[in-house]
Amino acid sequence: MDPEHRQRLREAGVDAEALDARDWHLAVDGLPDWWAELGNALYLAEGASLPERVLRDLTLIPFHDAVVVVGSPMTWLASLLVGGDRATVFLDAGVQLTAGEIYCGGGSSVALHGPLVATRCAVVDARNGGTVVAGADQLWAANVYVATDDMHRLADRATGERLNPFGAHVRLGRHVWLCRDAVVTGHAEVADGAVVAMRSVVRGQKVPAHAVVAGVPARVVREDVAWSHDDLP
Repeated sequence: MDPEHRQRLREAGVDAEALDARDWHLAVDGLPDWWAELGNALYLAEGASLPERVLRDLTLIPFHDAVVVVGSPMTWLASLLVGGDRATVFLDAGVQLTAGEIYCGGGSSVALHGPLVATRCAVVDARNGGTVVAGADQLWAANVYVATDDMHRLADRATGERLNPFGAHVRLGRHVWLCRDAVVTGHAEVADGAVVAMRSVVRGQKVPAHAVVAGVPARVVREDVAWSHDDLP
């Protein structure tokens, strides 16, 4: 991997161990001529791939200096779209997004460490220079929504001040469980071992480690929990 690209990934929140754990090769097949000419790079690990339809949509509109790194066979990914120059996307080995959608705007980044299992229709959206970073061992139920911004401006009529997030930063720690229809958005941090309950909204908040939060807006309903992927008594 190009050292400059590796540094960009590290600045986007990608763990050095994740980068060093496998060999990355620069992909050329299936890419249009403008892809490399405009300084873009797609790196794949051994056995990793993007579906043909996803690759076709990704390269539909030209942009500059994007770095996309894929460590898994993303067979069931619905879409991966880049919305501007210098976007950075990292999908680690063990990332599974069934019918998932990823959008990364110009100057923004998405870094998903594996293993990460999203059962269906997860949406990850970073834009306006915002970042989404997810640590290893994520479990996301259906319809999880993780986004830096609301995509539209909400302003105070008197002052003109923007009221909703713009280019925010979202960080999910290790071993995080996002339950069905959970939303994490704005400047938000969900610490290690935490659980965001069904249909809860974490917006501009910090969720403590090993806590369960629920509601809109989310609040702590239980502390000092340990959740497991296994459904045991």
